[in-house]
Amino acid sequence: MRQRFEPAPDLNRTPIENVIIPLKSRDELPPILAGLQWIWMHPTLKAEIFAVLEEKILAGKQATGRPGMDLWQILVLGVVRLGLDANYDRLEHIANFDTLLRQILGVSDTPWGEQSVVFNHQTLRDNVALVDEALLARINAKVAAAGREVFAKKEGAPAEPLALKVDSYVLETDVHFPTDLNLLFDGGRKCLDLVEKYRDQFGYELEGWRKLEDWRRRFKGLERVASKTVFGGGKDKEKRVQKVVGEYLECARGLSAKVSESLLALCDQAVVLEQWTALSYFHEMLDKHIDLVDRRLLQGQTIEASEKVYSLFEPHTEWITKGKLHPGVELGHRLLVTTDQNQLIQDYAVMEQEVDVDQSVPVVDRMLGRYGEGAIASVSFDKGFTRKSDRELLELYVPVVVMPKRGKKNAEETERESDKKFVQLRQAHSAVESAIASLEHHGLNRCLDVGLDGYRRYVGYGVLAYNLHVIGRELLRQQRARADALARAA
Repeated sequence: MRQRFEPAPDLNRTPIENVIIPLKSRDELPPILAGLQWIWMHPTLKAEIFAVLEEKILAGKQATGRPGMDLWQILVLGVVRLGLDANYDRLEHIANFDTLLRQILGVSDTPWGEQSVVFNHQTLRDNVALVDEALLARINAKVAAAGREVFAKKEGAPAEPLALKVDSYVLETDVHFPTDLNLLFDGGRKCLDLVEKYRDQFGYELEGWRKLEDWRRRFKGLERVASKTVFGGGKDKEKRVQKVVGEYLECARGLSAKVSESLLALCDQAVVLEQWTALSYFHEMLDKHIDLVDRRLLQGQTIEASEKVYSLFEPHTEWITKGKLHPGVELGHRLLVTTDQNQLIQDYAVMEQEVDVDQSVPVVDRMLGRYGEGAIASVSFDKGFTRKSDRELLELYVPVVVMPKRGKKNAEETERESDKKFVQLRQAHSAVESAIASLEHHGLNRCLDVGLDGYRRYVGYGVLAYNLHVIGRELLRQQRARADALARAA
């Protein structure tokens, strides 16, 4: 049984609205907690967010059973993890021993005592993952819209029209640099690991693996020799490559045949489907890369990009070349980011097998659908988004569209891009790069979660943490200004 939050906290707990956030701390945690406290105290936003969370997490659940982690605690811990770019080990530590965070969580200041709440490692993993990407996208939209009030020049004044800036960067997946030789080794290594695990842990009868450790050592040794030969130099390299790669493939084919026999043997035993599927997947990847290595290195064929896999563990990973020197290649997905004049991220999207030039119309369409016509004063892009037909379409709905042309310009285009407003917005566009750098600092430089769903969830939490950090930082600045004014008046 879950609830939104503890409805009647005891005397040992500080009410969340009364938690004192340090105004002069240079750490990253206080602004994030200030943003979370702002959600808690907002007259409507808190109820809207809880309604969204209940719709997903509590749907179809009975209001009985053991108490689960409160919805508020799930949201806070997911945001703090990304806001501090922390792993679950660090999150477990600060959730149990950081007094300020525990006050915002609505629990007692310390984890000691009979009634105290203790957050365990696996509990954190399981509960933070309950919030999916679609849910976080809805929460992010509500927070970004309400956050504009914080930056209003006068309290209660209407929000200014949006001045949007759109750009993308690559959020990497947590994978090693792939070569066909080390991917072949990954397939064989995981097959050996799983066979050993099923044999020892679950007691399945798998014959023929008495020399499993010898298989592992021999396979690894051949991979090292093959990699050193293929990527090195020296005399008669072609001849040596044919020899060592042939030996490596011979060992891999023998391993594949033994794993195939074990898969058939597991069919006759009470094996959990997930276990059999995992071994079957890595066996399939082993066979796939045996074929790719044979065709590329022994037969001299060129492998089509559509046939390649860049990680056996994160198969959704893309190989992205953006034409930059450092890094020349990035492994992950493009992340589209749209910021406003207050540096809040108003929209974001994970781009799968997509490029920048196709994104300008969809992003403006999403923003118009959210805020309505007339709410956007301007939108700026870099040259990677430029397409004349898209610019002309967007100009029907947005007063100023900054979309610099690639290549040589004619007289009309030069005049348009020399306009004072165009130049001003073009120069201000670089602010989105600052937001991207901050996002990377808040955990969105490399995704540590597994799978495409985990990747998308990681992005959602990261954007929410970033926006709450921006909002919290502004709230603390305003509080400092008021405190300084009172001190001067005294």
